[in-house]
Amino acid sequence: MKICKAYEIEGRVQGVGFRPFVFALAQKYNLKGFVYNRSNGVYAEIEGNENAVKEFEFELENHTPPLALIDKIVANSISLKNFTDFKILKSEISYSKNTLVSPDMSLCPECLKEMSDTNNRRFGYPLINCTNCGPRYSIIHTVPYDRVNTSMNKFKMCPQCEAEYNDPSNRRYHAQPISCKNCGPAIKFYDLNGFNTTNDPLQQLALAINEGKIVALKGMGGFHIICDAMNEQTILKLRDKKRRKTKPFAVLFDSLEMIKKYCDTTKYEEEALLSQVRPIVLVKKKKQCALPYSIAPNTNRLGVFLPYTPLHVLLLDILKKPIIATSANMSGEPIITSRHEIEQKLGRIIEAYVDFDREIVNFSDDSVLQLVGKDTIFLRVSRGIAPKSFKTSYMHKEKILALGGHQKSAIAIFNDSNITISSHIGDLENMESIEAFERSIDTFKRFYDFTPSLLVCDKHPNYASTLWAKKQGIHIIFVQHHYAHILAVMFEHTINEEVLGVAWDGTGFGDDKNIWGGEFFLCDLKTYKRVYSFKPFKLLGGESSIKNIDRIAFSILYSLKDNAFAASFLDSFPKKERYLLEQAYKKDINAPLCCSVGRLFDAAAAIILKQKTATYDGESGLSLESLYDEDVQDRYDIIINENNEIEYAHWFLEMLQEKPVLAASKFINTLSASITHIAKKYKKKVVLSGGVFQNRTLVKKTMELLGKEQLFLPKTISPNDSSIALGQITYALNNPQTFEQ
Repeated sequence: MKICKAYEIEGRVQGVGFRPFVFALAQKYNLKGFVYNRSNGVYAEIEGNENAVKEFEFELENHTPPLALIDKIVANSISLKNFTDFKILKSEISYSKNTLVSPDMSLCPECLKEMSDTNNRRFGYPLINCTNCGPRYSIIHTVPYDRVNTSMNKFKMCPQCEAEYNDPSNRRYHAQPISCKNCGPAIKFYDLNGFNTTNDPLQQLALAINEGKIVALKGMGGFHIICDAMNEQTILKLRDKKRRKTKPFAVLFDSLEMIKKYCDTTKYEEEALLSQVRPIVLVKKKKQCALPYSIAPNTNRLGVFLPYTPLHVLLLDILKKPIIATSANMSGEPIITSRHEIEQKLGRIIEAYVDFDREIVNFSDDSVLQLVGKDTIFLRVSRGIAPKSFKTSYMHKEKILALGGHQKSAIAIFNDSNITISSHIGDLENMESIEAFERSIDTFKRFYDFTPSLLVCDKHPNYASTLWAKKQGIHIIFVQHHYAHILAVMFEHTINEEVLGVAWDGTGFGDDKNIWGGEFFLCDLKTYKRVYSFKPFKLLGGESSIKNIDRIAFSILYSLKDNAFAASFLDSFPKKERYLLEQAYKKDINAPLCCSVGRLFDAAAAIILKQKTATYDGESGLSLESLYDEDVQDRYDIIINENNEIEYAHWFLEMLQEKPVLAASKFINTLSASITHIAKKYKKKVVLSGGVFQNRTLVKKTMELLGKEQLFLPKTISPNDSSIALGQITYALNNPQTFEQ
């Protein structure tokens, strides 16, 4: 029987080869009709044999193009139209600026095959792409995603590329960055002495790398600083020049097989590495790893990834060895995107670089993740994932801009029932990062013709994002930092009931104006109540203790100074420093109260590992995790005082008397057990969030104790502060009375 149906398809379905996909399906099943882009997605009318239409529908839902993401398909039977063919029509309705923007995607297998084929006209072409791969977000000025609105606008297609672009049966049909050697951007090698050449730029770069030089390479959303991962002398030189004492470098390998020579990988880690996102994945180093120790000191894990642009593929094909590939930036600043910035800011670090003249309009750093079994923990949500959008059922007319936190900054907007989260911005601690924060806001305004009518921000009065909000003259809602953490996960898992929210991180402005970070909340989508926390300690020297972590241990053990072991630790401080710390403690001089679990990790590292300082965020947790012994089942006693505060000074007293492996293992076991201990008091779902839950061992142990049915963690967002903006918007959407000015 012949039937005709109309399909309304919403989601990320424009600029991803969706109309050619529908065209190909119609050809496959001998169906007639048409398809076109409309304001909120794609519209199609399909006519033909009933069974063929059913097969079409199955493939439409289950075999979409790689970059497509369907939110909703509405199918309705309509009267027969007696179509004689199938056509891709031009858009009949003007684009609405709520069309989802696709993130950048790694090189697809088809383009890799063409680039490697000596008989193909794109053989060795370092900017090859198609509808299924290549730059999207990084090159777009505004939607709709047409070439005229991208940084490819200045490159006129040659006749061959234009023919492919206009052929619905070609996978480059309407691939906006389409180009080739004859019409695409120019690749050039530069050194800092003024020499540049278009002759084999990657050969020139490879030669510099093999000579032990530090270089840079332009990628999809910014530059990488690159050097030989087998040359320890060069790595140490890079650490010195970049002022990066111990923070691990990511290593880029040409294949999974090469990674497995140096690391032990699980099935799920390998799947993540090979996915089209091509993220950096933290995996376990082999015990006898031949890579230099200086790549990732004081940890048994290594951040590894595979090439995701044709430039990276071609460079590694020349080198045939792993390379350091770290974000090209100064510490705490956004990734560099232009030749001008490379020379101006990194001229003292690098000696040469390769650039191309396709502008990076929107920066994006590499996404970073790790796995607990098959469960993903994101450390950074960026290239290949962001901008990330969620279709919601909320129908509020307000246009909401959420400004996130201060560290790991990301913003989010609510517009026409969609929530869209930005790419990772960075820590808002310098002018460059604040400018990047403002550019990200302007980008979203430009993409979606978005003018916010409501701002949502953190309660911390001195966060750069909060200060920015107060200057805008727009109604503001303030949301407590750790509550926002929990709300983000509740939104992601569509939890509408009261939960036990456990929010552990390094810092956050508490309702009592002290520093929180070890919170247990009973909360729903409208309210929260702090039911348990860790006992506050004095953060001697304020923010300086975050780097000078032995001061935190000093503060915790000072109350036990009559104990011989505690006294011995306190006596290890230089006489003058001890005097100043004692005065700060006794007189409350720059000694704010803090209950952060992130800072407890710092104190544990100071005692167990004899670390005096932390040089990067999360260093203490990563170092302690490397000592963890699965065979250790012991833990410290969990004591809760009359104020519903977890006591922990006795943990640290015992640590002073134990071997490092035992102490580190018991510490992590005790933190996990404290969650279980309190969870037993409430028969509720347990939601975990906050930067501390980037510690995979802590998460794994907690999963084992609580069970996955009761436990909810971030799944497609990060537990760190990049998820704060999503939680802020969730609060605003569920408390519409706060919209009133």
